[in-house]
Amino acid sequence: MNTRTAEVNRETSESNVSVQLRLDGCGNTQISTGIGFLDHMLIAFSRHARMDLSISCRGDVEVDDHHTVEDCGIVLGRALALALGNRAGIQRFGYAYAPLDEALARAVVDLSGRSSADVNLGLVREKLGALSCENIPHLFRSVAMSAGITLHLDVLKGDNDHHRAEAAFKAFALAMREAIALSGYGDVPSTKGTLDRVDAEDTTSQNPSAGLIAEMTIPEGNLARRR
Repeated sequence: MNTRTAEVNRETSESNVSVQLRLDGCGNTQISTGIGFLDHMLIAFSRHARMDLSISCRGDVEVDDHHTVEDCGIVLGRALALALGNRAGIQRFGYAYAPLDEALARAVVDLSGRSSADVNLGLVREKLGALSCENIPHLFRSVAMSAGITLHLDVLKGDNDHHRAEAAFKAFALAMREAIALSGYGDVPSTKGTLDRVDAEDTTSQNPSAGLIAEMTIPEGNLARRR
């Protein structure tokens, strides 16, 4: 089986993010974002998606955590898009429920090439550790928008915000694990014949087919930041 991997680097005046990703991994991680709870969640995502993931970020956390969270999401999403290539041979769809004690989360994904995210976590605390709760759904949206994923993510119940957030990351991981799995067919699973990102950037470093190692450096301004 060919290796589906990607490496993406993005440096702006607000952060410097590097991501190395192997879709067909074992859940090995090396995560350092400067925000402990974010590291904890990304480790959980990698482990349960069975992707090998390395993320290094130096962000302006002295301002707040927003830029670091958003930029990690942008770069992780871009790495996912590059590692998936033209998305031939994948299952494409995935869904999962994940409990954590009293909390229960549901994730449904479509690796459609169309960026859409409906995220409802119901968090009530201001922060979990140093991570602002308002930035947790923003992370999921940033990943989905950058990767060309349709994502529906809901926490159905739960009293503890740590449990609610972690259940959401685990459900997303399990749904992604199912969606990226190889189907045994070599075609692109679409009646249109393509699952290219609708907003894909025109760059020679894009991975045209799954199985190639993709490397990309994203200069400041290439991806529009939503304020």
